[in-house]
Amino acid sequence: MTGLLAPPLVADDMAALPDTVVQASALASRAGDLSSATTVLQGEDLTRRRSATLGDTLAGLPGIHSSGFGPGVGRPVIRGLEGSRVRVLSDGTDVLDASTSSPDHAITGEMQLLERIEVIKGPATLMYGGGAIGGVVNLIDRRVPTYVPERGIETDLELRGNTVADERAGALGVTAGAGQFALRLEGSRLDADPYDIPGSPSQQAGAFNESDSAGLGLSWIGDRGYLGLAYSEQNREYGLLAHEHADCHTHGPVWHCGGHGHDHGHDHDHGDHDAAYIDMRQQRWDLRGEYRQPFAGFERARLRVAHTDYRHREIEGSEVGTRFENQGSEGRLELTHNPIGGWRGVVGGQTSRRDFSALGEEAYVPATLTANHALFLVEELERGDWRYEWGLRHEWQNIDVKRSGRDASHRGTSVSAGVTWRLVRDHALFASLSRSQRLPTAEELYAMGPHAATRTVELGNADLGEETGYNLELGLRKLSGRLTYRLSAYRNQVDDFIFAADAGYDPGGDYRVVEYQQADAVLQGLEGSLGIQATERLRVTLFGDTVRGKLRDGGGNLPRIPADRYGLRLEQQLTGQLDAQLEGYRVRRQSDTAAYETDTGAYTMLMAGLSYQGFSQSGVHYLLYARADNLLDDKARQHTSFIKDEVLLPGRNLTVGVRLGF
Repeated sequence: MTGLLAPPLVADDMAALPDTVVQASALASRAGDLSSATTVLQGEDLTRRRSATLGDTLAGLPGIHSSGFGPGVGRPVIRGLEGSRVRVLSDGTDVLDASTSSPDHAITGEMQLLERIEVIKGPATLMYGGGAIGGVVNLIDRRVPTYVPERGIETDLELRGNTVADERAGALGVTAGAGQFALRLEGSRLDADPYDIPGSPSQQAGAFNESDSAGLGLSWIGDRGYLGLAYSEQNREYGLLAHEHADCHTHGPVWHCGGHGHDHGHDHDHGDHDAAYIDMRQQRWDLRGEYRQPFAGFERARLRVAHTDYRHREIEGSEVGTRFENQGSEGRLELTHNPIGGWRGVVGGQTSRRDFSALGEEAYVPATLTANHALFLVEELERGDWRYEWGLRHEWQNIDVKRSGRDASHRGTSVSAGVTWRLVRDHALFASLSRSQRLPTAEELYAMGPHAATRTVELGNADLGEETGYNLELGLRKLSGRLTYRLSAYRNQVDDFIFAADAGYDPGGDYRVVEYQQADAVLQGLEGSLGIQATERLRVTLFGDTVRGKLRDGGGNLPRIPADRYGLRLEQQLTGQLDAQLEGYRVRRQSDTAAYETDTGAYTMLMAGLSYQGFSQSGVHYLLYARADNLLDDKARQHTSFIKDEVLLPGRNLTVGVRLGF
């Protein structure tokens, strides 16, 4: 882990935001024009904020938290929603891993090789699935070249390390080309020991993280577009914190589990994995292409096809407990049509196939084959200071159970509408309304058995139907000038919300029994930031968020809802090349808990950073940075984490790094 805090985002409060094109939006719109809350993290800000996991990289931004399952796993939690309700994409196609099937499974996006991260909340996510009611996170890499370097070759190199986990990380990418062809070579490596925590014991035992990746891409690039193919491979090992082996047996439909703990020590230097850990490998192919003016009546055609071979082993000591495998494929074609009566839009289709299986003592989900197909249409119209948008998506899903159980078939229709009004110069008022349907996953339908990572016995429900969300969002933003701000208020009412209802401990065992059920739920909240250019060189930013999640009709609180958070950030330009940052935020105590859930204490995080950038005489762009996290060495736990009662966040930490581009 590189730390808990980081310097500010370009997309939160800098004047450049309106010109930032969001590739995940239907029409590659500017972030300032969208009728939904949008964040773009790129360039120097991404470099300084980068962490080993996606959740830790984005955590701390208004409305975004991390689910936290140790240094190798951090999934984004957006407005209180996570898992299958937050869609993570690799340049428009699903990451196609096993991260949505369990909170201890890592997202396979390689943080060190990303060029930018786009986060879209609300109804603008409709293009990528009705189930993404929390949001869409689009990871943009350079794996498939889209241009030929002017000087024939470009190289980017990044190295960093930290003290809290003795982390050593590095990434190298080279793009070369001539004529109409470009080649991309890239690779990365990360090694981190168990990290230090406040108090005694002084280390979070078993919290190691190792990963390496490599990629090769080749593109043909013409005057009107490009077509490219890339292969990438990622290997990762990381500790399963708070993992407890299950000694389970069943009497008919009833499970009884008694746990006995494992030694979570990990001798990282000698590669002796005594703790429970995951050994993961993913191989991925990406075909990407865009072509302008493909035929009469259309401005652009955009193609994305991906295929992955994902597998991981959950290892306890020297024994392999469970094997997970996922053969996934997804393809989507988007056609942008010329304006019709002023309306400009995208029509497209998407298809995906997921062949998922789990083998071993914790194979709590049967082998399934999920096929999903969708058609979508998104339109926008600009009239003076007003911008309107609406979208429609219909999808079909079939899940075939390979060995036992009955197959499932679901249909879902999602619609959205939004408006943005530039009421005065640099000010915009936006609103959106959507009705989206999420189809149940194979895990929710068919889970049956113990899950040691979360210490639960999970019971699926084959009778689950579609859940329907009604989302309303109102927002106000000012994106340039001495005073900037972005504020959003939202209410997400979900009928037939699917959740794991906690029934308490299994009699005579150490595992909790959870059963997937449906009930109506409401999530509502506020988030925002306010930036003030106090002097020519000093900028002050206030930020915060709050979200409440409850089952309707007196059903109680939803589990793992983030606590309220508010903070202050100072950015001081010391010289033309040297900048300083100071940031602190307070996370309040979370006492609005679900059944059988414990309160999580409040904590304060304080960070300070320095960065120095410029160009050498040979034309090399360089960025040197240092960041100190958790300066107060405060004991902190994430309420969003399944294992927050056993696992602390890292203690005081210093991260240093350098990035070179030439």
